[in-house]
Amino acid sequence: MMWNAAIADALTKLRQNIVKHPGMLPHIIEGQRYEWGENNDWIEGFYIGMMWLAYEYGQDPFYKDSAEAYLANFKDRLERHVALDHHDIGFLYSLSAVAEWRVTGSTEAREVALQAADVLLERWRPQIGIIQAWGLEDDPENGGRMIIDCLLNLPLLFWAFEQTQDQRYYDVAMQHALISEKFLIRGDGSSYHTFYFDRANGNAIRGGTHQGYEDGSTWTRGQAWGIYGFALAYRYTKHEAFLDTSKRLAKYFIEHMPEDDVVYWDFDVPVEAGTPRDSSASAITACGLLELLELTADEGDDSNRQLFEEALDRIMRALVEKYATTDLPDAEGLLKHGSYHVRGDRAPDDYMIWGDYFYLEALVRLEKGIKGYWYVK
Repeated sequence: MMWNAAIADALTKLRQNIVKHPGMLPHIIEGQRYEWGENNDWIEGFYIGMMWLAYEYGQDPFYKDSAEAYLANFKDRLERHVALDHHDIGFLYSLSAVAEWRVTGSTEAREVALQAADVLLERWRPQIGIIQAWGLEDDPENGGRMIIDCLLNLPLLFWAFEQTQDQRYYDVAMQHALISEKFLIRGDGSSYHTFYFDRANGNAIRGGTHQGYEDGSTWTRGQAWGIYGFALAYRYTKHEAFLDTSKRLAKYFIEHMPEDDVVYWDFDVPVEAGTPRDSSASAITACGLLELLELTADEGDDSNRQLFEEALDRIMRALVEKYATTDLPDAEGLLKHGSYHVRGDRAPDDYMIWGDYFYLEALVRLEKGIKGYWYVK
C-alpha cells in the first residue's frame, strides 16, 4: 500500500493548524477539535515533532521555520519551570529540542534538551530506584509511583548520556527500565499501568491503574508505550531482556486486537455498543512494531517477523482507511476515535495530538524510512 496520499492529507491539516493558530499549541478537549493555548501541559512536544517529520519528509521550509519558532517558548518553560512536576519531560523535549538538534545541528536546541534532561533527573528517587511519575516527592498518593508511559521519556536521558558521557543519565534510565520490566510487566505479556512503592524503604506495594479499566486490567495505550519503550531501551543499551519484553508485549497486543484491528481503550473492558476505542494506542504500537522489525531484521525467527509485519499492515490499513480524517478536510486532528482518560470521562472519543504524531511517524517511516526522534545517532 502506498502511504503518500495519507501523508499529504496529514501535512495539509498540519499546515492549516499552524496558519490558523500561530504561536499556539493544541490541548485535548471534546468536540472533535483542539483547544489552542499556552505551553503548559505534557503534550505540546507532539505538535512540534509533527512539524519536524513534515520538514524531513518534503523539505518544505515552512515546517522547519514553524518548528524553530517554538524553541524559545520551550526554553522559557524550562527556565520558569512551568507545569514540569511530572516525568513527561521527554515527550516535551525529545520531539522539540532534540529533534531540532538532530535535523539542524542547532547548539541552542542541544543545550535546551540537556537542560530538560537535568529536570527529568530531578524526579529520580534513589531509595526506590524509579523516576517518580507525578507530583512532588512527598506527595502522599504519587510519591512512590511509577507508570509505564515513562519508558518513552527515557530516550531523553539515554541521549543526554551519549552527548555528555555523564554516567548519571544512563544509570537512571537503565535502572528505571529494569524496575519497569520487573514490576509493570506480567508473566503473560500484559502490563500494569502504574506501580506503587513505599516511599520510605522502597518496598513494592502493588500494581494499579490510573486510566485503565481496573487495577488488574491492561490499558491498551500503556501496553503500546511498553512495546515501543522497551524496544527503544534495547536500542540504547543492547540489554537483550528489553528486546524480549518488547516482543512479548507486542504479541499480547496483537493476539488481543479486535477484528477491525483498532483497539478499544482497555483490553479487559466489556465491549458494548459505544465502548470507546483508542486509535492512538494502535498508532503507537505501529511505531513500536516498526522498531521491532528493524531491530530483528537479522534474526532467524521468521515467525515473529511475519506476525509483526502482518499486524503492522493490518493496523496501518485500518487507521488510514477507517480512522483517518481524510474525509474531513477541515479537521484539526488526523485520527478519529482516540481516548484520553475514559475512567475520568475526559475526552473519551476525540482527537489526540499524540495519536496524530505517532500516526504520522509511522507513515513517514513506512514511506521514506524517516524515523522519529526517540533514538538519535
